[in-house]
Amino acid sequence: MRDPALRHVLTHLVTPLLMCLGMGLAYLGAFVHPEPHHLPVAVVAQDAQAKVFAQTVKDGAGDALDVRTVADRSAAVDAVKGREVTAAYVPDGSRPELIVATAASDTGATVAEKVFTPIAARQGSPLAVTDVVGTVEDDPTGQGLFFLLVAVSIGSYASVAVIGGAGAALRMRGRALLVLGVSGVVSVIGTLLAGPVFHLVHHELAGLWGLSWLYSAGILFIGVGLHTFLKRWTTLAMMALFVMLNFTSSGGLFRPELQNGFFGTLHSFWNGAGFVEGLRSLVYFGHDGLGRHVWTLVLWLLAGLAVTGAAALAERRTEARAARTRAAEAEAETDADPTKNAAAEEEEMEEAVGV
Repeated sequence: MRDPALRHVLTHLVTPLLMCLGMGLAYLGAFVHPEPHHLPVAVVAQDAQAKVFAQTVKDGAGDALDVRTVADRSAAVDAVKGREVTAAYVPDGSRPELIVATAASDTGATVAEKVFTPIAARQGSPLAVTDVVGTVEDDPTGQGLFFLLVAVSIGSYASVAVIGGAGAALRMRGRALLVLGVSGVVSVIGTLLAGPVFHLVHHELAGLWGLSWLYSAGILFIGVGLHTFLKRWTTLAMMALFVMLNFTSSGGLFRPELQNGFFGTLHSFWNGAGFVEGLRSLVYFGHDGLGRHVWTLVLWLLAGLAVTGAAALAERRTEARAARTRAAEAEAETDADPTKNAAAEEEEMEEAVGV
């Protein structure tokens, strides 16, 4: 291609086109066709007949359901509240009941209801649905936490371009301090939006801020560190890590049991899942399982610190090589010009006699 300007434009168009492809593959692959894959459910089996019924449900569902039995309704409620199962079915000739927790996953509860409604109908009774852990009135679907994830993520990875690009003249220590400040501001914005503004969270605002800060700081440290190595490709890398793979595996819209194995696996260790599930544990489930999700975010933050440390070391080595190159060039220039060499010797002599 002969026109350098056109070649320059086409080269830079590669990034948005790859973003388009990646977003399409990620979002359509994760969200367009949700269906249960080993969805964990429980059936109350107090007698032999109920156990046979549970086995019949399991055989009929195949890989769609992971059916287990519990001794009584109280155990079923505990299993749902502990998020060991998505739903629990209580067979009853006159009033079969499905126990769910929409705060854990509104879509999961909906799918479980669709599964067990015809089963109850075959028994000749309508299905009663009991929600033992519901969401707040201002967030009836429970998906507000996912959109909070989106807001905090955008504030974090968009700031990487500013700190890594406009702040490139700063030493890494200065950029790291900016990361601490920006992540603090982003987490405060997220807390205000979720609390006083939209009332998604009515309590535990300090914990919400802490989770938001851990999440935001991890993204920022990773991004600022990667910018040293990837330069203009950093934006694409950040989009892939913290949008394409992150939002789709967070469990904010569909739990991993309703997605394919790839996104379900990512859910077990990706930082977006740690943030969303950590908030659910904090806000709705009495801190149950919170420690595990906090550790997920801490490990991502440590990874970010490691990447930033590696970037700082690489930059120091680059600066040292550049300084040696400049010194060698200056020495070669002096050797090639005798007048400069004589002037330097005269200056040294004057300094020696104290002139």
